[in-house]
Order: sequence, then C-alpha cells, then structure tokens
Amino acid sequence: MKIEETALDHIRSLPRFKIYTDISREEYTEYLRGFLNERTHEYTGNVNNEAAIIRVKTENDHYWKPCLSLRTEIDTEENKTLIRGIFGPTSAVWTFFMFLNFIFGIMWMVTITLWYVEKQIKSNDFSWALPFSFVMLFLLLLTFLAARVGKYLAREEMAKLRKFAEQSIANLESW
Repeated sequence: MKIEETALDHIRSLPRFKIYTDISREEYTEYLRGFLNERTHEYTGNVNNEAAIIRVKTENDHYWKPCLSLRTEIDTEENKTLIRGIFGPTSAVWTFFMFLNFIFGIMWMVTITLWYVEKQIKSNDFSWALPFSFVMLFLLLLTFLAARVGKYLAREEMAKLRKFAEQSIANLESW
C-alpha cells in the first residue's frame, strides 16, 4: 500500500490524500462499512461502492462541520485500487462559498472595468464604480476570512477525521 501526500495538500482549502492498495473496490467498501460500524459512537457516515462520506458526531453543528470524502477508483496502469480522500465542509457549504466568491469576483471585475472605461473616456457617469469595487474586494476578503475561521473552529473534528483515516489505512493492511 502506498500513500501519496504533498506539502501543498496541507495548505489547500480542501486537504487531500491518495492511497494505492491491492484489495478490490468491493472488499474496501465492506471493510470500511465494518470499520465505521465499530466506531458508531464517534463517527457517522454513508458508504457505497464508489464513495463514502464520514462525519464526526458532535453535540452542536456549525457551518464548517467537516467531513471526510473517500472515493475509490481502479487504476489500470498500476492494476490497483486508488482511494482518494478529501477533508472539507459539506458540499452545500463548499458550493455556497464558491458561489459567493464567483458573484463578488464578477461584480468586482465589472465595476473596475466601468471605472477604467470612465477614466479613459473622461466621463463622470460611473463615479460610484471605484468605491463599489473596493466594497466587492472587502466582501471577497470577508468570505475568505469566514472560511478560515470556520476551518479553525473545526480543527478538533478535522483531527478526529484524520485519525479515522489513518487508523482505517493502518488496519487495512492487516485486513
């Protein structure tokens, strides 16, 4: 079994890892179901043949409740099963933050373009464009900071998910 992880994976918004193993997809699915069932007091999740989502059981939920997404693929080059793991928020939260980044980014580009064109044609029709573009940059910064704060608040759950991933990998070798 070979685990691939780079330094970049530690600083990403969604840290990830790869595991190459000799067992089949179906065997891994059954193994993961059993491993999760042994730890139902601490973790909850959904496991099927292609993907699994694991969450930590907590008393209160917040917007950055992390989960571990595991996806299995068949690597035809090495003739092994590839398990990809991604740590991050639920897909709804991730989509919401990406939507905010997209909207604020587009609005910033439009307003800065309006301001630039206004200066080029020596007009005063869009005098509000430059201050509005700064507001958009501020909102982008707030979105980024909200994601970082959420990630900081969820550090304990992330550590537990990391422990789950490491234990399941270590136990996979002896299975």
